[in-house]
Formats: sequence, C-alpha cells, structure tokens
Amino acid sequence: MEKIINEFGYIALMVGTFFEGETAILTASSLIYKGLFEFPWTVLAAFTGSFVSDWVYFLIGHYNGKVFIANRPKLQAKVKPITDFFHRHKFQILFSYRFLYGFRVVIPLVIGMSGLSKLSYLFYSIVTGLIWATTISTVGYWAGRLLVIEVKTFENNFLYIMFGFAAFGLTIGYMVKRIAMRNLVESQS
Repeated sequence: MEKIINEFGYIALMVGTFFEGETAILTASSLIYKGLFEFPWTVLAAFTGSFVSDWVYFLIGHYNGKVFIANRPKLQAKVKPITDFFHRHKFQILFSYRFLYGFRVVIPLVIGMSGLSKLSYLFYSIVTGLIWATTISTVGYWAGRLLVIEVKTFENNFLYIMFGFAAFGLTIGYMVKRIAMRNLVESQS
C-alpha cells in the first residue's frame, strides 16, 4: 500500500475529495506525520478535488437547475424551502457549506440555481475551500499523530478506519442539519 501511496497518493486524494471529501482528506492527512504525505500538498490536493466537484454541481445548478425544477412541481415544493433558507442565510452558508457533511452535492446545486454570479461563487469557493482543506488536514494530522496511525494500520483496519471517519463526518453533518432545520422551522413561524 505504501508503494501505491507514493505513486498515486495526491491523485487518489484529489479523486477521493471529488467524491467524498472528509473521509479522503482525513485518511491522507493522518499519514502526514509518517512522511507519506506533506501538509501543503495534502491541502492543495484536497482543495483541488473538492473545488472541481463543487464547480461541477454549481454549474449544473446554474445552467440546468431552474429548468429541471420548473418541469417538476412536486420537486419545486421540496426545493423552495431550501432556496428560501439559502437566501436568508446566504453568507453563513457560503462560508460553512463545505463543512456540512452530506450536503456537498445539494448546496452547490442550490447556490447555482440561486442566481449568485460565477465570480462571487469563485471567491467563496476558493476562500472556504482553503479553510476547509487546511482545517480538515490539521484534524487528520493530529488524529494520525495522537493515534499513531501507520500504513499497516490502514491495511489491517481499513473498513473500521473508513467507518470511523465517515461516522465522525456524519455526526457533524447530522448536528449541523438539525440546527439548520430548527432555525428554518423557527424562521417560518
């Protein structure tokens, strides 16, 4: 596995963050202290993968989202509260959406449909992407260092480690979602 990491580590990290950001970046950054990844390159690779992913979904929402929703009245009813919530809390969402585990596809789609300019989204996606990649890489680094995670640990316990990282991300996402939904209900009252 160490040979694969040496050959494809950063590319695998970019692909991983494109599809599942937190798990991929936590896995890679937990091996920084062992010298298998370097902190700045880990942040850059993680940022690049998630940046491209967010832009794909933003552009889909920007160019096709409104037309897609307009032809589906039932879906319009489900999307309206989300877009209303976005418009009421635009800046909070733009600065925190990358940390909302489980919403990595939906939020960029909604932002794309919101009418936010591509230049504005570019600014927010760069700033928040770098903050996200740096923060999660730091957490992963310290988790790897404190738990003494090694490549052999991943080889022997891959499913448990992935499940642990995913459970951590889901727990954070669930808590944020509950808070957001409670605020949404309170604001509609």
